[in-house]
Amino acid sequence: MKANTSEKIILERDNPEERERFVEEAIRPAGIKDKRILKAFLQVPRHKFVQKRYRKHAYEDSPLPLEKGQTISQPSLVALMTELLHLKGNEKVLEIGTGSGYQAAILSHLAKEIYTVERLPILAKHAERICQDLGYKNVHFHVGDGTLGLAKFQPYDAIIVTAGAKEIPKPLLNQLKVGGSLVIPVGETHQSQRLKVITKSKTGLNIYEVEPVAFVPLIGKHGWENNIKSFINN
Repeated sequence: MKANTSEKIILERDNPEERERFVEEAIRPAGIKDKRILKAFLQVPRHKFVQKRYRKHAYEDSPLPLEKGQTISQPSLVALMTELLHLKGNEKVLEIGTGSGYQAAILSHLAKEIYTVERLPILAKHAERICQDLGYKNVHFHVGDGTLGLAKFQPYDAIIVTAGAKEIPKPLLNQLKVGGSLVIPVGETHQSQRLKVITKSKTGLNIYEVEPVAFVPLIGKHGWENNIKSFINN
């Protein structure tokens, strides 16, 4: 069935006013106070990162499906996790779980260099193409096991993980710079987690929990096994 004219406009146009409403109704009410983050959400067109059939929902505060059983995260949660990194603008950031590329696009406005790792080539390729089309030249894409981090470019000022881990992967802690922060969902099941912030100091790690969340599982050597069929074979 063909989309009607009004629906086609919603799918294809870039509407800054829609993003302004989105920020005022979804991002600011989530408690986000950092003006740089609010500006990033105004600048990044989320509809470009959403599958065409879901684009009319792009500026709602809800997760949306991607290929291979993955999701583009709820925008207010993207904003919260971003704010927990306390970025100032000169950082080197590692993202584990590229997904749609939307989180990386937001980060590109807030830090100097973004390195993002995705285990599914189809998602990495699609995200890279969108970011290139939008001119985000400081986002660097890599395909691989995100639980291993990306040792080649370590250490990182901040690390963000957009999938649920059963425990904090040690390679990520090793690649985090002293004084840096790691934001990661951690839980004993692959269906629900607690969002945690780990700050690394010369004397050890400071860990605190933020709130309950639900992410797709972090698959890899230091994550969940690769046989969680409900998530892998979709």
